[in-house]
Amino acid sequence: MKALILVGGFGTRLRPLTLSVPKPLVEFANKPMILHQIEALKAVGVTEVVLAINYQPEVMLNFLKEFETKLGITITCSQETEPLGTAGPLALARDKLVDESGEPFFVLNSDVISEYPFKEMIEFHKAHGGEASIMVTKVDEPSKYGVVVMEESTGQVDKFVEKPKLFVGNKINAGIYLLNPSVLDRIELRPTSIEKEVFPKIAAEKNLYAMVLPGFWMDIGQPRDYITGLRLYLDSLRKKASPKLARGPNIVGNVLVHETAKIGEGCLIGPDVAIGPGCVVESGVRLSRCTVMRGVRIKKHACISSSIIGWHSTIGQWARVENMTILGEDVHVCDEIYSNGGVVLPHKEIKSSILKPEIVM
Repeated sequence: MKALILVGGFGTRLRPLTLSVPKPLVEFANKPMILHQIEALKAVGVTEVVLAINYQPEVMLNFLKEFETKLGITITCSQETEPLGTAGPLALARDKLVDESGEPFFVLNSDVISEYPFKEMIEFHKAHGGEASIMVTKVDEPSKYGVVVMEESTGQVDKFVEKPKLFVGNKINAGIYLLNPSVLDRIELRPTSIEKEVFPKIAAEKNLYAMVLPGFWMDIGQPRDYITGLRLYLDSLRKKASPKLARGPNIVGNVLVHETAKIGEGCLIGPDVAIGPGCVVESGVRLSRCTVMRGVRIKKHACISSSIIGWHSTIGQWARVENMTILGEDVHVCDEIYSNGGVVLPHKEIKSSILKPEIVM
């Protein structure tokens, strides 16, 4: 089997982190976002993954080369010269996706994190015999999304309603598809949307089926959702009694600590924290609902909550960092500084407090 991951462009919503690496390589729970997907695809027998990308393909491929050998899976790029939306890339990668086997292929949005029930999806697809399967997820506020209206018992999709004013359902497209090769005959090589142009036509022919995603789902393409996604992901590890979760007197709730990180005396870590490789957390530090990336140093008695600390940054003693503060790579926050929602570009030194959410160039 094959899979296409829609990587797309610059990852502007996750700046300043994506100023240092392409978005799919930004770590989520101590592993590049895209690896969560590639590993899950490999586990159900996918042998080749195609990345649809229009930005920095060299960086992506160089990075993923080592995982090709580790995972025993082929990873190639299909590069757009102009942005082609969510369907155009399938037409562009047609020759990479279709072979004589006639097997269906997966299409994933690279920002989506979930438990990736690909095995169940393959079984669902074979059972209904239609042309395409999509995953849907239940949400509390469907009016913010495109809602999928479907027949509950069979999963057959009736129609799509974009940002409905009146309640028509609470299931939205989760950005995970399994498509027969015949779907490619419906797509022209031009900028086009699979959700708005391709799927409604298949649904009108009663050939599109939706499966409700079990477990959690999050689009982690922007900071607030990234932090929520981390909570959901760690919670799912807890439910599986995963040995990856940290234990100890200074750990509260669900926490991931890389084995090479060092944590001092008297810290309180958690809930919902990921600490990356090579980090040093000095004594008396308090961390909650945050991600601390590779090589960060957090000095004594600093307090960090609801924030993302980029690679190789330093947080000074008694500093307080909170409210969706996002530090890019190699940012140095001086002692006793307060950051309330500061978004700081790479290689900056912060010598005075950031009292209200703002971007620091």
